[in-house]
Amino acid sequence: MKIKPLADRVVIQPAEAEEKVKGGIIIPDTAKEKPQKGKIVAAGPGKTSEEGKLIPLSVKVGDTVLYGKYSGTEITIDNEEYLIVRESDILAVV
Repeated sequence: MKIKPLADRVVIQPAEAEEKVKGGIIIPDTAKEKPQKGKIVAAGPGKTSEEGKLIPLSVKVGDTVLYGKYSGTEITIDNEEYLIVRESDILAVV
């Protein structure tokens, strides 16, 4: 992948949506919820403070993270779905 996010943004590859619930019911494509978990595949250098110092990100490439349901911008590269979000939109590292 040839994408490099700027500042405090990261590129996340969302996890696959569940196709079956615990009870064995198969969920059709139209009823699947968007995943809120994914893996970071690219990260920016960090945010610059008002004094001009670089504040590095607290997450790194390879981390599995949880993010807000409607956060970020969806993009498609080479038929793969990705999400670009700010570090502040990441809720937790799993």
